[in-house]
Amino acid sequence: MLSQTLIFGHRGYPKKFPENSLAGFRYAIQQRIDGLEFDVHLTKDQVPVVMHDEKIDRTSNGHGQISQLTLAELQQYHLSNGEKIPTLNEFLHVVAENPVQLNLELKTDQIHYPEIEQIVLKMVTQAPLVKPVIFSSFNLPTLKICQQLAPHEQYCWLTKHRVADPQKFIQQEHLAGLHLHHYQADIACQRIWTIDNSFVARRLLKNHVAGIITNDFEKIRQLRQTITAAS
Repeated sequence: MLSQTLIFGHRGYPKKFPENSLAGFRYAIQQRIDGLEFDVHLTKDQVPVVMHDEKIDRTSNGHGQISQLTLAELQQYHLSNGEKIPTLNEFLHVVAENPVQLNLELKTDQIHYPEIEQIVLKMVTQAPLVKPVIFSSFNLPTLKICQQLAPHEQYCWLTKHRVADPQKFIQQEHLAGLHLHHYQADIACQRIWTIDNSFVARRLLKNHVAGIITNDFEKIRQLRQTITAAS
């Protein structure tokens, strides 16, 4: 069934709220979103925080690299809605006990934060979550470290590029699937990002991809309902 394609809010619901804000995540959960995609870095004092960029400049009123700021220093600054930059612990409290599929991206492709894998895996596995978390990263070595620490979790590699012989790659690297910028045929589990165009989303839904990651989950979910009703 087409409804098996899950719709993920990319960094929450940036169409209506600041990206990676607790307000956006709360709204999406209230609207019973299928899944949430979000990004995790470590502060200077090794606290996981939820933000996309390595620097806080673009999405807050502050400046500097997350890795060079303590949590106390980071929380002097705010997102555009007045919220503080959320910690992973705060995010997990918001989503706890809700039937939402989480896709946690470890942002280690530019900076490899020491022990981020151990710190994040421990925090996530101790949280009262309804569904197992999907862990993704552009940095394959990060996923390999995670596999050693917690071999039974779901790990997916992120890439902008086409993958040669993707099923063989998934098997060799012991992955649960791929998170791709463009659709590739004959992949058992692929989630495509970032899809806001209805024409593209329609094609992906008809190709039964595992997930669509979007900035406007309400629009794409409505499209899925329309297609399902017509089939």
